[in-house]
Amino acid sequence: MSGPPVPLGRLRHRLVLQSSSVGSGGDTVWTTVATLWAAVVPTGAEERESAGRGAGVVTHRITLRFRAGLSSAHRLVQGSRVFRILAVQDHDERHRYHLVLAEEEPA
Repeated sequence: MSGPPVPLGRLRHRLVLQSSSVGSGGDTVWTTVATLWAAVVPTGAEERESAGRGAGVVTHRITLRFRAGLSSAHRLVQGSRVFRILAVQDHDERHRYHLVLAEEEPA
């Protein structure tokens, strides 16, 4: 039997899980679904051109307890930090932990 991808004590980042919907004006509206404990680990950074100027993009590996229905239609928020979910993986296919690959949106 394999253990968690990180020790439970490292799930110390409190994140807000949000889902999107389209508002009356066609704008995206984010609604809070849950508050979760997670481990957030930066995995890389790169410079990308956006609107004619450079923008730094940081990728993260986020580990959290399994949550049915979690997908790239959601995002994770920690204070002013917003993590756009790129991929979700059931760590050991036993519905215990998710490994999430995310990009932090530039402030």
